[in-house]
Amino acid sequence: MAPSTPQPAPARPADAHDVIRVQGARENNLRGIDVELPKRRLTVFTGVSGSGKSSLVFATVAAESRRLIDETYSTFVQGFMPSLPRPDVDHLEGITTAILVDQERMGANVRSTVGTVTDANAMLRNLFSRIGEPYVGPPTAFSFNIPTSKASGVFRTDKADGKTEKKVVRDQVYLGGMCPECEGRGTVSDLDLSVIVDESRSLRGGAILVPGYKADGWMVKGFTESGFVDGDKPVREYTETERHDLLYREKGKVKALGMNMTYQGLIPKLRESLFSKDPESLQPHLRRFVERAAVFGPCPACEGTRLNASARSAKVEGRNIAEVCAMQITDAAQWVRSITDPGVAPLVRSLLHLFDAFVEIGLGYLSLDRPAGTLSGGEAQRTKMIRHLGSALTDVTYVFDEPTIGLHPHDIARMNNLLVELRDKGNTVLVVEHKPEAIAIADHVVDLGPGAGSDGGTICYEGTVDGLRDSDTLTGRHLDYRVQVKETVREPDGALEIRGASQNNLRDLDVDIPTGVLTVVTGVAGSGKSSLIHGNLAGRDGVVVVDQGAIKGSRRSNPATYTGLLEPVRKAFAKANGVKPALFSANSEGACPTCKGNGRIYTELGFMETVETPCEDCGGKRFMAEVLDYTLGGRNIAEVLDLSVAQAHEFFAHGEAKIPAVAKTLGHLKDVGLGYIHLGQPLNTLSGGERQRLKLAMHMGERGGVYILDEPTTGLHLADVENLLGLLDRLVDAGRSVIVIEHHQAVMAHADRIIDIGPGAGHDGGTVVFEGTPAELVAARSTLTGEHLAEYVQA
Repeated sequence: MAPSTPQPAPARPADAHDVIRVQGARENNLRGIDVELPKRRLTVFTGVSGSGKSSLVFATVAAESRRLIDETYSTFVQGFMPSLPRPDVDHLEGITTAILVDQERMGANVRSTVGTVTDANAMLRNLFSRIGEPYVGPPTAFSFNIPTSKASGVFRTDKADGKTEKKVVRDQVYLGGMCPECEGRGTVSDLDLSVIVDESRSLRGGAILVPGYKADGWMVKGFTESGFVDGDKPVREYTETERHDLLYREKGKVKALGMNMTYQGLIPKLRESLFSKDPESLQPHLRRFVERAAVFGPCPACEGTRLNASARSAKVEGRNIAEVCAMQITDAAQWVRSITDPGVAPLVRSLLHLFDAFVEIGLGYLSLDRPAGTLSGGEAQRTKMIRHLGSALTDVTYVFDEPTIGLHPHDIARMNNLLVELRDKGNTVLVVEHKPEAIAIADHVVDLGPGAGSDGGTICYEGTVDGLRDSDTLTGRHLDYRVQVKETVREPDGALEIRGASQNNLRDLDVDIPTGVLTVVTGVAGSGKSSLIHGNLAGRDGVVVVDQGAIKGSRRSNPATYTGLLEPVRKAFAKANGVKPALFSANSEGACPTCKGNGRIYTELGFMETVETPCEDCGGKRFMAEVLDYTLGGRNIAEVLDLSVAQAHEFFAHGEAKIPAVAKTLGHLKDVGLGYIHLGQPLNTLSGGERQRLKLAMHMGERGGVYILDEPTTGLHLADVENLLGLLDRLVDAGRSVIVIEHHQAVMAHADRIIDIGPGAGHDGGTVVFEGTPAELVAARSTLTGEHLAEYVQA
């Protein structure tokens, strides 16, 4: 009997659930929008920074998915989980499990490395445990997070006849790979005594250089009156005993200053009071002192490998595990391919798949022992992405926040392939993006706007990429916009010399960075751009650095407090009304007593999620009612904080409320394209691009002659890049030298000089492959950057 032809499965109601339906989304600045996102497709969200993209994707769709998943756990388990608020949306339908792959930097735990966060270390530990020679022990014997420990004891068992049976247990050794000297950190810390004590002076002459330790102050008198040291003798003339008593004496009671007091050596006292604290929690002058005085160096016992001698003794194919972790991943992949032992073939395949994923995603230049906290936002996001590439999960929603950040145009194509690969496995991929190359691969585009902040929050376009190109939206008009190479470029008026640069992968470079012009430093990710510029120019006199480091921002911090403009505003309010400035601070005397100046009431419900509601007494204005009776220029302090930067600039530039210093700061914020954000808007609601530009605005008021900007186009819409180029021109025309580390072709084309680092990443980079004008680079097409820039300007 002939086999029957398989019949297609009949349609089911479940097949109709092919969209994620959002109705009435009002999170942040969204204006009750309705949208349908196709499942198992790649949807790209576009729009200017602050238009509402993240509010829709992260704060609405992804947040509700995570919240509903958390609710599936028992109440007991939920008590140990972070509480997630319910998004402000009328209805959500068809959402699936959301996996967020964002740009948040990885936790800077001292023991967290690229190898530990991607499970590469776990696989290597198993590999060395199985075939390493000589045999050392189980996988834990190769872990720098586990110390070797011993246990012994006596078991006692009570018998029915009242007797006790004793059994002596021999010493049991639990093998770990942690170096006992540095406890698996790879570095040991010490204090630079030359920064703490000037030994050419006496104590009464100011020998102690620690902030707050004045020569005639109470802190120093504790030493000079203790009887242990001579306060009038230079410290370098102290005997060994006096030196020990001053610097290292243990805590004890002495009779001094007319009373019984506790005496302690200077170094242990400083370790307790300063060096044991988080530097970020200290006042700026104390933090600067701690950063100068605390020095770190490789652990001499393990040579910085974090592992003890036993773990380093076992070798596979001539390498120990520390040497493999220190190798560039592309080299580590070659080492893995040399292993032919059939007993570990599955492990070898898994390692190769992982290492090849690193290379494919453009991170082959990293090493497994690289601390996770040192990865940039883009590197961290791509590292997280590696975890999902080999996942067997399908029908989940992957959410990416500008995955092309920090990527050279050469690497963007590879990133696009990975996003398409995730989609083709049957997943829904949601991407927030600005780059035309990434928008081009979308199956569906949602363009938000038309502006930012209160001018955004609506859907301007929904459909295909071709439809977006033909639409009259801001994104559509700029999608094919190209900056052309300048016909004439500025001539340098000097040079910043860099000689013998050898940080990280740099190969003893000698480079002259031209001054008086706009210089763009390019090259693939990991080629050595940041090492060259930050490692050799940062810290020089007159050099202002605006890097990618995140700014600290709590729900009490806002642009007005961060920029410092609130202080003169409070003083102006106080002077106009004849009261104290502290009344106009929501963190001080003027705070609403009910919400303590937060403007919101946060109700902790134990095992349930925290409920956040506007304060009923102040109506979310954060201040006491009597404070709001005081006005300046017809507005109270709450109304001033509710102004946008553009509105506030007009308010403080003219009339009764004229404050030139405040107007100047607000002018800088407008110049960097932040005219729409509100003065009292919490910093933790700003996007990454907005925070970057806020930092740039802060530095614009400084008098530095050289500006270093690290990827200033991060988070910028295509239309905003045009404004940024105008800002860079104004800085150069004002007599400053501007050095930009950048991948964006528009910035490259607009440069006066280009320095291209390469040719590849890691040990394949570290050399200067081109120096000259953009026109010369396009004409030569001699580097990867030259090829992509030529394609860009000729498109």
